[in-house]
Amino acid sequence: MAVCAVCGKKPISGNKISIARSHVSRRAPRTWKPNLRSVKAEIDGEIKRVHVCAKCLKNGKVKRVS
Repeated sequence: MAVCAVCGKKPISGNKISIARSHVSRRAPRTWKPNLRSVKAEIDGEIKRVHVCAKCLKNGKVKRVS
């Protein structure tokens, strides 16, 4: 399952509503997935490959190791 290792962000589900909103709105199920990146990061002194969302990478919550 796709989950961010830092913040725990995971896919959420809801309804997609058509653009033409008439009195009968068409609804279809859909999912929103987090923008995950597979990164080598130092965690507890060890270098591990983890899935981290782009927001955590941007905010510097994870130090990327090359």
